[in-house]
Amino acid sequence: MRLITNLLRQTALLSTPLLCIAQTGLAAPEKPQASPPNVVLIFTDDQGYGDVGAFGATAFPTPNLDRLAREGRRFTDFHVAQAVCSASRAALLTGCYPNRIGLPGALGPNSKNGISSSETTLAQMFKQKGYATGMAGKWHLGSKPQFLPTRHGFDEFFGLPYSSDMWPLHPEAKPGSYPPIPLLEGDRVFKPDLTPADQEQLTTQFAQRAVKFIDKNKGNPFFFYLAPNAPHVPLYVSEKFKDKSGAGLYGDVIMEIDWAVGEVLEALKRNNLEDNTLVIFTSDNGPWLSYGNHAGSAGPFREGKGTNFEGGHREPCIMRWPGHLPANSICKEPLMTIDLFPTLARLIGAELPTHKIDGLDVWPLLAGPPGARNPHEAYYFYYNQNDLQAVRSGDWKLFFTHTARTMNGQEPGRDGRPGKYRPLPVAASLYNLATDPGETQDVSAQQPEALKRLEELAETIRADLGDDLTNRPPTGARPPGM
Repeated sequence: MRLITNLLRQTALLSTPLLCIAQTGLAAPEKPQASPPNVVLIFTDDQGYGDVGAFGATAFPTPNLDRLAREGRRFTDFHVAQAVCSASRAALLTGCYPNRIGLPGALGPNSKNGISSSETTLAQMFKQKGYATGMAGKWHLGSKPQFLPTRHGFDEFFGLPYSSDMWPLHPEAKPGSYPPIPLLEGDRVFKPDLTPADQEQLTTQFAQRAVKFIDKNKGNPFFFYLAPNAPHVPLYVSEKFKDKSGAGLYGDVIMEIDWAVGEVLEALKRNNLEDNTLVIFTSDNGPWLSYGNHAGSAGPFREGKGTNFEGGHREPCIMRWPGHLPANSICKEPLMTIDLFPTLARLIGAELPTHKIDGLDVWPLLAGPPGARNPHEAYYFYYNQNDLQAVRSGDWKLFFTHTARTMNGQEPGRDGRPGKYRPLPVAASLYNLATDPGETQDVSAQQPEALKRLEELAETIRADLGDDLTNRPPTGARPPGM
């Protein structure tokens, strides 16, 4: 009888996703307030699901993030669109799958392409409604002048054009592989050649820019995008946190990120902006596991950055907006960074782009009314140039045959030098994430209906965005900027 009940439940989950749960039992209003909020979006770099106390970290303290979780809403099934730097950021800022806008993978310093001027970013969407817009941190959507943040809706920018490991001191790069990495102010070079001592100060400097922006714009609606380059390698930390975590350099770096979050929260409090500011915290992808003790943890999930297992794209996510999102609550429904664009557009009354985007308005999942459900039929996970590797619908996740990578059985990296991944053949396989979040038991033979349905869903996205694994060209993709 129990077996029959379980099978019925699993069949129902084919079309019925999980509900959001509020621990307090108090749901926020289903509709946003008349006065649109300020928005602070914090997007860290390579921070794993298990690298926040509220998501299970125990090796180092994260008091400010834990406070944010108590005062806000935790999303335990939150995903990025692709488990690598540029692609993930492209999806976050445009509401599109990165391959729709020609930005898969990670752009290098010499990349000729970047984000197209025909795409609409979050900053440009906020500018529609008169918001001040600012950014500090890692951009990574093109390093030529026409691709930089101030050409795509941001009033000001202080940060890095690409990843901080793309410099002459990369542990595996041949001499001359990378140019010096600059620090930019707007579209001008603020410092042409960062040193290790400079990198030690970046998290502090980016937090200071966020605080300065909040102080300056306290009387106006604003959007600030804080994108620390940490805890991406190479790891550097200021004197404030050196040897403070008891968990090595990685733990020290996480403590400094947590401090930066605290500085932002204090600035909002000091300016009486807490009640009218939506704060969003998450990361761009899972931990870079080949770096061993300089990498984070995916918590209970399999693998990490650069794969489409849950450890690659499921991220810690916390949102706080007092009086509008239920405090000390959890949402277990899946959602993705692509959904932030249309949801924030709804909150501020902005128009969506005329071109197609992939995200959907998920405000009910944030507000937490009883019965709130994810409106997507499925999420799709691509990697490499345009390989459709997995599809997720409800609790079901279907992998297609491809080759991933793993550190299992490999010598781990240490102290900034990476270990070597080995290829990991991935067969076509079906997982029930509700009962098997670690993706260990293929149930495709036992669940033919779920298998068929997800295969059909995959065909719908192949007809639109294509799939190199099945030699399907895209019909709905747009070119990047050149």
